Amino acid sequence: MNLRFVEAFVWVARLKSVTRSAKKLYLTQSAVSNRIAALEEELGVQLLDRRASGFRLTDAGTRFLEYADQLLAMQSELMNELGTPEQHPFSLRVGAIESVLHTWLIPLVDNLKKNMPQTEFELTIEMTHVLGEQLRQGMLDLVFTATPVSGNGIVDEALEPLEMVFVGPTELADLGPLTLQEILAHDIMTFQRGSLPHAALTEMFRASGSANKHVHAISSISALVRLVEGGFGISTLPKAVVGQLLSKYRIGILDTTQKLPPLPLFASYWDIFPAPAVQQAMNQALQFAKEWTASEALPVH
Repeated sequence: MNLRFVEAFVWVARLKSVTRSAKKLYLTQSAVSNRIAALEEELGVQLLDRRASGFRLTDAGTRFLEYADQLLAMQSELMNELGTPEQHPFSLRVGAIESVLHTWLIPLVDNLKKNMPQTEFELTIEMTHVLGEQLRQGMLDLVFTATPVSGNGIVDEALEPLEMVFVGPTELADLGPLTLQEILAHDIMTFQRGSLPHAALTEMFRASGSANKHVHAISSISALVRLVEGGFGISTLPKAVVGQLLSKYRIGILDTTQKLPPLPLFASYWDIFPAPAVQQAMNQALQFAKEWTASEALPVH
């Protein structure tokens, strides 16, 4: 049994689309359809119900999917134990929120490129909900987001969260501890509406009796930093991001009596075992992310 045909069937079953599976596997739609047809001929049963108006597996297809997952898992284990990942170039499609881009995404890419120089990266920087949908559609292999993606066949691993801080121009950072009321005297900025930092900030103001305080929603970290430097107002940002920008911009971390909740981070990917080289690259990327976030973890009190 050709495991490439099995892999094509698993992706079609997970993504519920021949079109999206073809993009995922870098094949034409006809090639994916032919692989599944060849698999059906070998098994002597239909795996896909082609009479249904929407996508549906046959009963045999549902049963075979369990075995197909086991076959691909066994292949991955054998290759990790006995084989050597392919040395020809391959693509790894990684998505991340902007906070990850400004902290450890580039070091991750550099590290992986040194260890696996045949890797060709496709990087997507987007908001969490967009990355989650792109992963579900098979457009990305691995995403780093602020909430778990969740979905049948998707694995979510929690990483250490990023500490969030208030950031202001340098002259404000030189002052002593600022109370929430002193913070509220300024214009406040944070990430886009609907993001966790935006929700946390508006909830903080509501709980303090300042629910009417306007919060400016800015989708770009670079824009937030320039606005803070220009004196437009105060922003909330991950502390690790600010640490890398202090030497470039006239901004500083504010000493405040009110602390912000941390920004959660998750790594999400499909539980389908890809080609051995892609699997090894994903494992190394995950390990790097775990080690980096652990080294920057908030102290336990």
